[in-house]
Amino acid sequence: MHAPTAEVLAGAYANLEQLLALRHKPYAQPATTTSRVVGNRAGLKLSKIKGRGVDFAEVRAYQPGDDVRTIDWRVTARKNKPHTKVFREERERPTLIVVDQTQHMFFGSRLRLKSVAAAEVAARIAWQNLNAGDRVGGIVIGNGGQVLHRPYRTTKAVARFLHDVAELNQALDRNTATDGNASASLHEGMLRARRLTRTNYRIFVISDFQGDLNIWQDHLHQLARHNQVVVVHVHDELEARLPPADHYAVTNGADRLQFYTGNRRLREQYANHHAAHTDALMGLCAHETMRYVSIATHDDHLDQQAWV
Repeated sequence: MHAPTAEVLAGAYANLEQLLALRHKPYAQPATTTSRVVGNRAGLKLSKIKGRGVDFAEVRAYQPGDDVRTIDWRVTARKNKPHTKVFREERERPTLIVVDQTQHMFFGSRLRLKSVAAAEVAARIAWQNLNAGDRVGGIVIGNGGQVLHRPYRTTKAVARFLHDVAELNQALDRNTATDGNASASLHEGMLRARRLTRTNYRIFVISDFQGDLNIWQDHLHQLARHNQVVVVHVHDELEARLPPADHYAVTNGADRLQFYTGNRRLREQYANHHAAHTDALMGLCAHETMRYVSIATHDDHLDQQAWV
């Protein structure tokens, strides 16, 4: 295994100090933004919509140089002094980060586990968007429940969110069996995301998206109706292809299975199953306000990835 060319979190667990330190990591600045504005709340980002009728802000007394077309004639007649409408050319786009820290994320064969990769990506997204002036919040989904953080534009709010990311990350244990609790927690977490994000949010969903994609499709497409959704698919190389031909033993914490990887047909079926699932997920993201991003556990180029 080659040494990483950029420093990323490694190992089986991530701690709060590591996630806080990512605030100072460099990242590539995007040349332009392709985000589509879908809301109407005032914020710190300039709208791509041009013209004078962007967002109505207030009515104030007319001042020399104001556009006469913006005069509010009703207020002018009532107060017997000219008043003009003021429009705001900014839109707010709060950021919500949904990060999966359930049991099936506790897996990895190179550099770190999927749960650690997801925690790092969540931290990088949070810090980059806070530095860009957005309000940042999140939902951390663990085996037994979820923790909701409403978006705020403060360092303390991001730190509280990352504290829960680290806490649920370190709560994962190899002796815990994968069962229906994780699936139920993911479903409830996505429902909470849908209830919170009515319109004009930018939502990052970080998971390995295992299981029935029909369930994910319903949640993601509902979120994408009035928001921008970025699907961050965290995966491991061992999920895409079997290791070299040999006898192996694996366990999910409850059951133990032995198998031989030298069977050509088995190797092809295994690889095809993962490829089909990934293709289906990418197809699910073929939506005007959705974007698919792939992150492998051994990826070491995260400093070149911008999330703003």
